[in-house]
Amino acid sequence: MTLQQLKYAIEIANRGSMNEAAKRLFISQPSLSNAIRDLEEELQITIFERTNKGITLSIEGVEFLGYARQVIEQAELLESRYLDGKPSPQHFSVSTHHYAFAVNAFVNLVREYGLDEYELALRETKTHEIIEDVKTLRSEIGILYLNEFNTKVINKMLTSASLKFNSLFTAKPHIFISVNNPLAQQSIVTIDQLEPYPYLSFEQGEYNSFHFSEEILSTLSHKKSIRVNDRATLFNLLIGLNGYTISTGVLSADLNGNEIIPVPLDCDETISVGWISHKNASLSKLATAYIEALHQAITEW
Repeated sequence: MTLQQLKYAIEIANRGSMNEAAKRLFISQPSLSNAIRDLEEELQITIFERTNKGITLSIEGVEFLGYARQVIEQAELLESRYLDGKPSPQHFSVSTHHYAFAVNAFVNLVREYGLDEYELALRETKTHEIIEDVKTLRSEIGILYLNEFNTKVINKMLTSASLKFNSLFTAKPHIFISVNNPLAQQSIVTIDQLEPYPYLSFEQGEYNSFHFSEEILSTLSHKKSIRVNDRATLFNLLIGLNGYTISTGVLSADLNGNEIIPVPLDCDETISVGWISHKNASLSKLATAYIEALHQAITEW
C-alpha cells in the first residue's frame, strides 16, 4: 500500500467517476483501475462497487477512506514542514439546502483560516443529493432539516447510509417575501392570506416527493406555484412577482440585501435544522472548524 494509491482512492471518491479521477490525476483509466484493484487485493476488501450505473463506495470503502484521508493529511503536513515549507492545499466540501447561514459560515471559515491554497466546495443542492454526497464522501458535511412529516423517511435513509443527524437549531416556520409585498407589514401571516400570491419552491428533480421538499407544508395545494433551482432566481421572483417561500426565518442581510424579509407563519409546525456526517468517517480539521462556524453564524442570528 502506497500514499499514491491512497490519493488515487480519495480522488475517485471525490469525483464519483473513475474516468474523471483519471483525468484529474493525469493518468490513464486502465492504470488507475489497476492501481485500485491491486490495493483492494492487498487489503482484501472491496473499496469501490462497480455497476452499470457507475462506481460507488462500499461500506468497507467508506471506513477505509476515512483512514486514508487522515494518512494523506498527515503526510502532507510532514512534507510541508520538512521538504518545501509550503502549506499543502486544504480540501473540504459541504452540501446543503439553500440556507444563508450555511454560506455565512463558509465565508467565515475561509476568512479565518486565510489559506493561500485550497480546494473547497459549497454545493447548494437537492435533499436526496445532500444525503448521497455525504454517503459517498463527496461532501464531509450535509445540511438539511427534519420535521414531523419527513422524519421517518429521511431517518430511514440516513440509517441505511450509516449517516447521523446532529441538530443545530429548531425554528418556527417563516415566509420570505419582498419588503414591498402587502404582507410585509404584518407581524404574522396565515396560510389563507398567502393564497393570492405565487408560491416558490426548490426543484427536487427525480426525487420530487413531498418528503424531500426543502419547504415544509409541502402537501398543501397552491393555485400559483413556481419551482426554481437556485436561491438567486427564487429571490428575484420573490421581488418581481410578490411571491413567497417557506423557510426557517434565518436570513442574512449581508448576503441577500434588505429587499427580502422573514415574516412568521401562523402554524404549529417546527423545523429542526442540522448537519449530517458519516458514522464511519472522522471529520477533517476544516469540517470541524466549519461546524463551529455554523454555530457562530446561528448565534449571531
